[in-house]
Amino acid sequence: MANYEYFYSGTSYPLEPTYGDLFTGYRLPAGEIGAPTSIQTANQIQEVANLLNQGIKVIELQPISPEVFEQIPKQHFKEINRMTKLTGTESTVHAPLIDPAGFTREGWSEASKEVVERQLKSILERSHELNPEGNIPITVHASGIQGTEYAPGKEGVEPERIVAINQETKQLVPIQKEERIYPGWEKPKMVKPEEEIEIINRGEWQQSLSQLSFYKQRGDDLARDNLIVIAPKLNDIATGKIKIEELSPSEQAAYHQVYNAGNFYRNSMIMLNSLFDKAYKYSDERERERLLMAAEKYKKAIGEGEVNILTVARKGQAINEFIEDLSKVQPEIYVPVEDFAMEKTADTLAKVAFHGYNKYGSKTPIVSIENLYPGMAFSRSEQLKQLVERAREKFAQEASRKGYSKTEASEMAKKIIGVTWDVGHLNMLRKAGFKEEEIARETERIAKYVKHVHLTDNFGFTDSHLPPGMGNVPIKKIMQELEKKGFKGKAVVEAGGFVQHFKRPPTDYILEAMGSPLYRMMMAQPYWNQIRASYGSYFAFPSAYFPEQHVSIYGTGFSALPAELGGQIPGKQSRATGTPMA
Repeated sequence: MANYEYFYSGTSYPLEPTYGDLFTGYRLPAGEIGAPTSIQTANQIQEVANLLNQGIKVIELQPISPEVFEQIPKQHFKEINRMTKLTGTESTVHAPLIDPAGFTREGWSEASKEVVERQLKSILERSHELNPEGNIPITVHASGIQGTEYAPGKEGVEPERIVAINQETKQLVPIQKEERIYPGWEKPKMVKPEEEIEIINRGEWQQSLSQLSFYKQRGDDLARDNLIVIAPKLNDIATGKIKIEELSPSEQAAYHQVYNAGNFYRNSMIMLNSLFDKAYKYSDERERERLLMAAEKYKKAIGEGEVNILTVARKGQAINEFIEDLSKVQPEIYVPVEDFAMEKTADTLAKVAFHGYNKYGSKTPIVSIENLYPGMAFSRSEQLKQLVERAREKFAQEASRKGYSKTEASEMAKKIIGVTWDVGHLNMLRKAGFKEEEIARETERIAKYVKHVHLTDNFGFTDSHLPPGMGNVPIKKIMQELEKKGFKGKAVVEAGGFVQHFKRPPTDYILEAMGSPLYRMMMAQPYWNQIRASYGSYFAFPSAYFPEQHVSIYGTGFSALPAELGGQIPGKQSRATGTPMA
């Protein structure tokens, strides 16, 4: 029989399993590849219907604008659940872009953190309606703020820029690695951002102590120069035996100056209380112990009662000694924003996850924390790993307090708190000079925590959102690393950039790139990378192979082909041998 198939020009052997320059080298069955809905509309039912019509088996709702998400009626979540059940598909959710630590445009506050926590709990409850019988993944961005930028260096990976936060004022300060020279240095040298934070902390603390010392010194000067004059009569003045107006003019002046010294000391004591509180809040445990010992010594030395004309000298000496003790500690007022946000973010995510577990038990949604672009907080695998582990710890602690066993709480934390690994965001490490090997190592470090994957492609400079195979994301290496650690989740392809510019669904390109088999069985050929670009030109379809009555009765349409060709019309004889058919 003649072959009437025509294939994409330029190929030598399209039936080769690795055929096609779009093929990533890693195969995923179509049933494990998902697609997102539009981020621009609350009409998610229509979006889901459009994707179902394309044959998509996993659909991620992505109305990532908080305003758009809040415009989805609650009934729509139940309706989408019915649609997916009827079609045998699955759904996932991308939460709106809100910072779980509680940062907003106005900065950070405890009140904004509480609002975010309540909002994420509400999102979890609505998302549960999409699949009340399973653990639907809800992707939550790890952060919404700028963080540390890294680059390859002589000593390995080094911070190029750190965003520090003043823990008192909550002000964010970007600190860049740069060349500096200070007094005493023979020549300029490159100061790392972490070294600069130490310099800033030391300088600010010394400035605070210097301001305190200035007021204290003014009191010392007044007391020292005038106590000599008035000291012999202080007791008589204090007991009322001598009235102020009975003193000589020089003694009266000395008395008032000593009284003013007491005012300086009183102000110094107020400042000391504030500085002690700051030092205690932002010091480590070892320095806190030293501070408590110094405070106890100060309390004994200062004695009871207010500063007055009789106690001014003793209290002045006690203040001096306490200032000296405070100068021996170094509170970290400025810290990298990740250090500050770690506890806040972990606390929010743990509370949201526990809310779901307490309400829905083992069928609660999964809180899946997504890595952001390099330069955003928690973008690196090590930071994200620490965040997940801390959130799991806090979840287990909360569950234990509410009566759950530690073993049960720990196991459930591992099940419902994990990572959404966005390979496109990861690939943007290339912009800072990282190689493909380091990108693969990032995946290796986080792989066992990954519950969900966002597949997308780019060239490492912007989050282009191309279909896989159209950029240089090492998808094969990344997916193999995840597979080694037992990853069983779904992969949602984010290709919105392609859709925006080329105005067409990318589904066929995606199936080709991921080498999906045409049939259900994973090892069954042909694969989409072999056949996507093929087409048939039936310019001379041999009607002789139809049953003889077919054309006269049914015409030449494809709706009623012989049974052997997928239709319903039985043939009279074998087309291959001409023998009668039973």
